Parts: sequence; C-alpha cells; structure tokens
Amino acid sequence: MNGILVVGSVALDSVKTPEGETHEALGGSAVYFSLAARHFAPVRVVGVVGADFPDKHRKMLVDRGVDVAGLQVLPGKTFRWAGRFGKDYNRARTLSTELNVFEKFDPMLSEEQKACPVVFLANIDPDLQRNVLSQMAGPRLVACDTMNYWIGSKKPAIKKLLSRVDILIVNEEEARKLTREPSNVRAARCLSEWGPGVVVVKKGEHGSLLFAHGRIYPFPAYPIEFVKDPTGAGDSFAGGFVGYISTALDKWSHVEHLKRALAYGTVMASFNVSDFSTRLLDSLTRQALDERARLYWEMLSVPSGVL
Repeated sequence: MNGILVVGSVALDSVKTPEGETHEALGGSAVYFSLAARHFAPVRVVGVVGADFPDKHRKMLVDRGVDVAGLQVLPGKTFRWAGRFGKDYNRARTLSTELNVFEKFDPMLSEEQKACPVVFLANIDPDLQRNVLSQMAGPRLVACDTMNYWIGSKKPAIKKLLSRVDILIVNEEEARKLTREPSNVRAARCLSEWGPGVVVVKKGEHGSLLFAHGRIYPFPAYPIEFVKDPTGAGDSFAGGFVGYISTALDKWSHVEHLKRALAYGTVMASFNVSDFSTRLLDSLTRQALDERARLYWEMLSVPSGVL
C-alpha cells in the first residue's frame, strides 16, 4: 500500500483574527491535508519551497510520518500568504499573496509517487493538476480541490480536469461561481455532471453537503465554542475525508463509507480551527480524533419512527 499522494502548496502564512495573529507560520494546502490524512494512511507530499523554508517545519512533518521526499527546494523565497478574518470567520480578506517559487512549480513524480493508489490534487493550477494525473500509474481514486484564484481565469481547464476526477471538494462560493447556479444543491448536481461521481460542498461553520448517487446528504459542522483561526480548515477537512476513504478503497463510493468519511473530515476541521496554524494538528492523536468522531455521530443520530 503506497498510501496517498498530495500535490499542493506549502506556505508561510501570516494571519490575523479577533483571537490573535501569527507571522509566517506553517501553512499551505498540502501541509494541512497531510497532517489530517496521516491518521489513516501514509502520505507523500509533492510541493515546492524556497531556500528560506525553516528546517523545523520539515522536521515536524517527518516526525509525524509524512514523506517529504517530493518537497522540492528552489532558490528564492517560499510561497507566502497574509490574510485577516473579522467576525465572520467564513470569509478571509487576503492582504497579500506572494507566489515566489510556487509560481515556478512544475511537479515531476518519482516512480513511488506515481504508484500511489490515491491522489489528492490541492489548490494548484488546474493545468498542473492534469499534468500530475498524466504521470500517475492508474490511481484507484482521484480527488481534488479548487479555489477562486483559478476559477476566474481557467474555468475551461477546470472543467477538463473534472472529467477525470472521482471526488470534488469545493466551497459553496466556488461551486456557485463555477456553475452559475443559485443554490448549493443545484451547483453540486451540475458539478457531478461534469465528471466527479461525488461532490462535497463546504459551507464553513454551517457544515457541508455530500452529493452522491444523485442524492444530497447534509452534515452540520461540529459545534465549537471558540474559533481561533479557520485557516486550513477546508484542507484539513479534505485530509480527514479522503484519508478515511482510503482505508477501504474497494467500497469508497458506498454511501455509508462516504458518510463516515465526512464525519471524520468534519471533526478534523473542528480541531484545526481551535488554534492557530497547524498547532493542534501537530499534536492530535488518533484516540482524540476517534472520540470526537463518536460524539459527532451521536449528535447526528435521529430515532426512526413517526410521532
């Protein structure tokens, strides 16, 4: 079992929220995804950083069991993002984006990486995502994420990519922008018609929608009293979701398996938002994750029958 391959950004984030701020903390879609998915399967990261990337971050990932052999180091600076959250944690205001070496990212996979049965394409250029897929040796499951940065300029490339994708994870703003549909349900159905058999629409603190086999399954967010930093919540959600799915690839599309996976993705995101950067994901244990997943499942259970 070669585990999960994730291709995406590795960044240094500076974030301000009503609860505090960080300066050049570890971030990036590939990082958040990996720290979440590692609880279920071995994870291999393909990304790029500059010569200024702190050794402590690389060491932390290695210590958590993440394979960083695919993390290229190029001359120059690491990708940096700065953002601010106000009282509405569902919306981030981007203060600056410095692509730096990420702008030159051209992923080339090793033989071990090509053989991974599961691949997650995080927020990179959709043309690069298709390039990665063209290098893979017949993965059993392809999942991807997208973001507004690419939708405005490369919608045709995104549609072409989705014809080769099994699972699409997207937030509601992106879903509506891509499809021009006014509702999440209609947007999910439309996206599914473009290729992905499973579509997950993330709604922030309002939970998510799972669209599979022509039906919609709503999931609330895990209730958190104090949110400190929602940065990376969607990526950690994806890591928990795809990570759990990878534990039984022979039944990955079964609704009950997808539901359990979504429960894990939901509680993973709840840990993520409870502290800044990757602080809680760094130390999260499988026992704590399983306990919260059981609590969440109990919250969702409704006795059958009629009044």
